[in-house]
Amino acid sequence: MSRMKVMKLSCVNMRRTIYLLIIIVIVSGVLGALLIFNILYKGNTTKGVSYLYIPSNSKIADLIDSLNSCTRVININSFKRAAAIERFNNNVKPGRYKILEGMNNRALVRMFKLGLQTPLNLTLSGNIRDMERLSAIISSRIESDSLSVLNILNDKKLADSLGFDSFSFPGMFIQNTYEIYWTVKPRDLILRLHREYNIFWNESRRSKALQIGLSPKEITTLASIIIQESNLKDEHPVIAGVYLNRIKKGMPLQADPTIKFALNDHSLKRILYKHLEVNSPYNTYKNIGLPPGPIVLPSPDVIDSVLNYSKHNYLYFCAKPSLDGSHSFAATLQQHNRNARAYHNAIRGLK
Repeated sequence: MSRMKVMKLSCVNMRRTIYLLIIIVIVSGVLGALLIFNILYKGNTTKGVSYLYIPSNSKIADLIDSLNSCTRVININSFKRAAAIERFNNNVKPGRYKILEGMNNRALVRMFKLGLQTPLNLTLSGNIRDMERLSAIISSRIESDSLSVLNILNDKKLADSLGFDSFSFPGMFIQNTYEIYWTVKPRDLILRLHREYNIFWNESRRSKALQIGLSPKEITTLASIIIQESNLKDEHPVIAGVYLNRIKKGMPLQADPTIKFALNDHSLKRILYKHLEVNSPYNTYKNIGLPPGPIVLPSPDVIDSVLNYSKHNYLYFCAKPSLDGSHSFAATLQQHNRNARAYHNAIRGLK
């Protein structure tokens, strides 16, 4: 074979080798791209919806352990490879994360890496009588424990900076449902709720309070007594009118719910004379005017019932003998005593 033919054959073989190598590189690249695409974009979570809570200072290993425990991730190894591809090392953001059906690894990684947590609802409702109960409710919805929350709630400097003292501070918390993040810090949450308080106490409500002659804090305190006196919404503005009439005349409120609060015994069915001797600023039989703070968190509609109280000349009220939770109202002590006797006779008739 001539030298020329050998050289031509060598060139052909070289071209074939190069072409083969190019094909191998292309195929490898395509397969690699498909593999990466599959790792990143193939659905990797099971059916259903669940929430994963990642505490502060968690590392990637902690996150993987949590994902393993919740059993929602189908292939944890592919998640690990996706985390490496996305350069997701230890920058794990704490939070409450919603895991949906069919989520891919890239969506999961970005969610944890960027802290795309899902908010939750904090509901402040009735029967919150003290800061311990309030701290328990708040801590059940956020990462911080109840003691951390309670320390903030009992921070006198914080209360003072917001225009409250330790007695009136509970009245800052308006009954409502608030959307918050699980990772919110207690102090930041209190400041948020203070903004909500100012939103609720708009110019219209403050103007009405001014016309009544009470501050928003005092209106809230009065509303907290009224909600404990009656469960009937129609009676709330009437009872508010009774107490406001007594305040104007300089009469003690003589509100039984404040005695229960002073004694820290809300199970009392009847208030006896011995109970009225309790030495407390919340004893409205001994002290003229409103107690120093609310005895429970009143709902916004009860606060509004005080602001829109019924104008009348009633100074007294007691439960009706019908024993249906409604009340009889009276302008004179004589009429009130008759109403009271009718009620007590009805009680005795049940024995």
